[in-house]
Amino acid sequence: MSCEPLMAALKECILRSDCVVKQDRLPSECLKHHIDELPEECQSLRKATFECKRGLLDMRKRFRGNNAAVMASKIKKESGSSATDASPAST
Repeated sequence: MSCEPLMAALKECILRSDCVVKQDRLPSECLKHHIDELPEECQSLRKATFECKRGLLDMRKRFRGNNAAVMASKIKKESGSSATDASPAST
């Protein structure tokens, strides 16, 4: 299993955050020095990405399966459904 879906979701989240958009900082700078300023979603994705990468090295997870990929699909579904839920309300 790969951590790519989580990494992609984390990248999208950071690029949409106020730290990058409004304060004109680099995404890497926001991750290293301004993690408290990121939204909860980005902080959760960061932690999930860490757990996923750690799970790739953990031999027990190799047999049981790395459920971080499952978390990534849930997060994408939630963010996709919240975007579609918001659009009908605005019309």
